[in-house]
Amino acid sequence: MKLIVGLGNIGRQYEKTRHNIGFITVEQIASDYQAPWVLDKKLEAFVATFFIDGQKVMLARPTTYMNESGRSVRKIMDYYDIDDNDLLVIYDDMDLPTGQIRLRATGSAGGHNGIKSLIQHLGTKQFNRLRLGIDRPQQIPVVDYVLGQFTANQWPQVQQAVMRGMEACDYLLETNDFNKTMNKYNQKVQQ
Repeated sequence: MKLIVGLGNIGRQYEKTRHNIGFITVEQIASDYQAPWVLDKKLEAFVATFFIDGQKVMLARPTTYMNESGRSVRKIMDYYDIDDNDLLVIYDDMDLPTGQIRLRATGSAGGHNGIKSLIQHLGTKQFNRLRLGIDRPQQIPVVDYVLGQFTANQWPQVQQAVMRGMEACDYLLETNDFNKTMNKYNQKVQQ
C-alpha cells in the first residue's frame, strides 16, 4: 500500500491558508479518484482510499494539527505496516516561489514544524516529500503569513502547483520510481 499524506491544520479557519496546501492537494486527488474521506479517530486522520492497477493507495489528512502530524502518520504506518519508501508527504515550502514544486527523498525539517514532527515520530529523515512553494513573507511574521490565505493573484499559481503535484503523484504511483519522478517533475515551471 502507498500512503500519501497532506499536511495542514483542520478547521474552517485554515481551509485555504498557505499552510494547508498539502491538504488542498490530497483533497483534489481524492476528488479526482472519487475517494470519499472518512474520519478514523484511532489513526487521528481523515483517510480516503482508492486502487491503481490493483495497488491500494491511502490519502491522509492528520487531525492532529500541523505541529503533531508525525503522531498520526506513525499510527497509520504502524497499523497498515507501511514501509518508509511507500510514504509521500505533501506540504508547503517558503523557500520555493508560489507555483513551484520540488520532490526530495530526504532532508532536514528546514524550520517546518510538521516535517520536524514527522522526523521525530518516524525516527528518520529518509522519506519522500513533495514541497509546494508558497513564497517567503516580506514584512509580516512567518506564523501570520503561513496561516494567512493566498491572494487572488496567487491562486492561479497555487492551482498550477496543485495540478503539477497531482501529476507527480500519479506518475509516482504509475512508475513506483521516486528518482524517475524527481527527474521528471523537479524542472522549473515558467511563471
